[in-house]
Amino acid sequence: MQFGLASTPSRMGKILTIVRLWLVATAVALSLSAFTTGHVTPRTVLNRLSSSSSFLTRTEHWFNQTLDHFSPYNHDKFQQRYYEFHDYFRIPDGPIFLKICGEGPCNGISNDYLGVLAKKFGAAIVSLEHRYYGKSSPFKSLTTNNLRYLSSKQALFDLAVFRQYYQDSLNLKLNKKVENPWFFFGVSYPGALSAWFRLKFPHLTCGSLASSAVVLAVYNFTEFDQQIGESAGPECKAALQETNRLVEQRFATNKKEVKALFGAGELEIDGDFFYFLADAAVIAFQYGNPDTVCSPLVQAKNAGNDLVDAYAKYVKDYYIGSFGTNVQTYNQKHLKNTTPGEDSADRLWWFQVCSEVAYFQVAPANDSMRSSKVDTKYHLDLCKNVFGEGVYPDVDSTNIYYGGTKIAGSKIVFTNGSQDPWRHASKQISSPDMPSFLITCHNCGHGTDLRGCPQSHLNIEGDAHNCSSPDAVHKVRQQLVEKMDLWLSECQATTDV
Repeated sequence: MQFGLASTPSRMGKILTIVRLWLVATAVALSLSAFTTGHVTPRTVLNRLSSSSSFLTRTEHWFNQTLDHFSPYNHDKFQQRYYEFHDYFRIPDGPIFLKICGEGPCNGISNDYLGVLAKKFGAAIVSLEHRYYGKSSPFKSLTTNNLRYLSSKQALFDLAVFRQYYQDSLNLKLNKKVENPWFFFGVSYPGALSAWFRLKFPHLTCGSLASSAVVLAVYNFTEFDQQIGESAGPECKAALQETNRLVEQRFATNKKEVKALFGAGELEIDGDFFYFLADAAVIAFQYGNPDTVCSPLVQAKNAGNDLVDAYAKYVKDYYIGSFGTNVQTYNQKHLKNTTPGEDSADRLWWFQVCSEVAYFQVAPANDSMRSSKVDTKYHLDLCKNVFGEGVYPDVDSTNIYYGGTKIAGSKIVFTNGSQDPWRHASKQISSPDMPSFLITCHNCGHGTDLRGCPQSHLNIEGDAHNCSSPDAVHKVRQQLVEKMDLWLSECQATTDV
């Protein structure tokens, strides 16, 4: 496979001159672009970037996006933010990697394993902010009525329109007519979008990586907690369950004192508090840090110390402290705030949950890892309280539209980490044209193939050395490279005809 510069010196010189002029003009035009920081709170996020992580670029670009792709009468537009990184791009026919941003502000192109892949394949990287999130909000008020254009279906058309816009702009700047081969990438909900894009628009991408891709909309997601118990192991699981029982006992006699102990006195609704407590443990397994919660609890239990106090210390020191969780993201009063801002992603993602995909993390009837107060009624009451009547997750329609785990696509690589509870909403069974790889190790979590194992605080630089079994990560990455090499070659061959 060859994605290199033209071999003739005269043509190469002409192309390089055009590119130099283009880069100078772009730099001038973007000299006033703002830089932003921030991250989405863990409750809303399936895919979160650390505020301390490095980026390949944080220079903003903008283009006019269609508000409603499904109406022939509504011609409204809004400004959508995107990023581009060309340092490894082999001009003029190198591939273009589109990294899909998801349920939070997209503040740049993060420096993870995708950068390594871009260098290997001579690719440009572009990344589009999801509609409504970050700075790409079509409205100045996020009322339920104004959220009617927030859906995965609209987001997929955003990607398709952007892909055509960017390719046309590139052809114009490089004075060429042949399209570049495209490959799509996403982790978690963006991973699902990556798979769904290849399903719905196969002519616009040579293939997709669907990392930890939650392609199955689930009404009662009991498998989520079952995986937490399995990932914890018998000793830690027993300690977590006993901790939950003790918290509920104390809560029954003095809920105000218990909420204050965990630094969550502002959570007036009991279900919000118990969801917060459950998520605090979930995050440790989801992002490959199981020992941060298991070690102190198991030690406390073996020493005969107070488990509730040990868990409260973990929650305040790690989950609220170093991890950076804001307790208000669990507060339904906060979720009802319709003013766009840095914390709007909480409300926006819950709208998608309540209207389309659910993923309701409820306590199983037996052997639960969370309070029984976090049940289906809690979730439905939240949806009604925050968004009003008529907002309901029609998961059957979502799965019929996309196929769920029976997705009938092609040239999609699915990857999952063995400890990640979200993998049970992903495609875990391989098919000939849609391989699925499970990365198995003690700390292999969400998006491990692109991020490595974040033993330190959400390290997303893609280094696999911190994984308890780096060979497992390297093997899956090599299989991904082989598929990309094949599919990009096939795509290039079709273009050359």
